[in-house]
Amino acid sequence: MDGLLTLLLYAGLFYLFMRFGCGAHLTHGHHHGHEKLKDKDIFIDPVCGKQVADDEGYGELVDTKLFRFCSKACLEEFDENKAELSKKPKVIHPKNN
Repeated sequence: MDGLLTLLLYAGLFYLFMRFGCGAHLTHGHHHGHEKLKDKDIFIDPVCGKQVADDEGYGELVDTKLFRFCSKACLEEFDENKAELSKKPKVIHPKNN
């Protein structure tokens, strides 16, 4: 009877780990924090030209247009030259297959 209780305990723990722990990634494909870059809009930093994902870096709205920046320094330079650099934000939209 003692062996059966141990087996049930391990089976219960195994179920919990597979359902809610690291095993959940295997069965459901959820990898939080590891989203693919191709599913995100990519902005071109108007100051330095680097690619910035829509959830990274810094952002600023200018006349309802969103600009993304790779660093605080680029954001500050943009603020100093806003009229020149805010012509149109450059965005690369992912293809939805």
